[in-house]
Amino acid sequence: MLAEVRKLLTTRLWWILLLVMAGYVAFLGGVLGFAITTDPGGNADVVLPAGADAATTVYSVVNGAGYVFPLIIGSLMMTTEFRHKTVTESLLVEPRRSVFLGAKLLVAVPVGLVFGLVAVLAVVAAGSPLLAARGDGAFLGDGDVLASLLLAAVVIAVWAVIGVAFGSLVTNQVAAIVIILAFTQFVEPIARTVGGAVDALAPVAQYLPGAAADAVIGASFFSGFGGGSVDLLPRWAGLLVLIGYAVVLAALARVTTLRRDLL
Repeated sequence: MLAEVRKLLTTRLWWILLLVMAGYVAFLGGVLGFAITTDPGGNADVVLPAGADAATTVYSVVNGAGYVFPLIIGSLMMTTEFRHKTVTESLLVEPRRSVFLGAKLLVAVPVGLVFGLVAVLAVVAAGSPLLAARGDGAFLGDGDVLASLLLAAVVIAVWAVIGVAFGSLVTNQVAAIVIILAFTQFVEPIARTVGGAVDALAPVAQYLPGAAADAVIGASFFSGFGGGSVDLLPRWAGLLVLIGYAVVLAALARVTTLRRDLL
């Protein structure tokens, strides 16, 4: 495991992605905080969250917009091995491929927690002043809101694990990043929006990975953008679904990619 940590920390990409994620989440948190605390101008069709719901909606940007970054850094932890052909040396040192994969998955947890904590601090720094000055308050002393923030950091850690599992399955680095960007920025947002508009598809939308992560947090970034009508799963169910994605992807990678002769 120490070797895996060194492989990651000796590159600059991890902290570059960390800084970009912090700026991106802070920007969107500020924008959403401003939007939620702005009077809709008498438009009765616009119902904005209020009180603690407004705070958790703003803070849920950590998952709703920031989860692409732990997915990418997680996938890079594996795809870089294949891109630079270091997977050969890695497997010579540790020929047990399940142990090799397991080490990657375990290292992704603290890495993801670091990303999650930074994302939480960034969104709170940007969103809470607006909520306090223009809305009903930042609710940083509210137990439910604090639990949502802590769970947001945990969710980001799970996303990093999913990224490693996905990168183990799709080992081409460019392809993995393109698929991650396409899914997180286009496919799932559209699917969740459609699920919110079509009752028959709503149960399916609940089990999308982003929706499952929102269920763990207890709030959805999409609530003001057409996805609010999709009921979230219970918190425990959302966590099980999210972990299930990591387990299934890792298992598929182990019996396909990591079963082949890579030397």
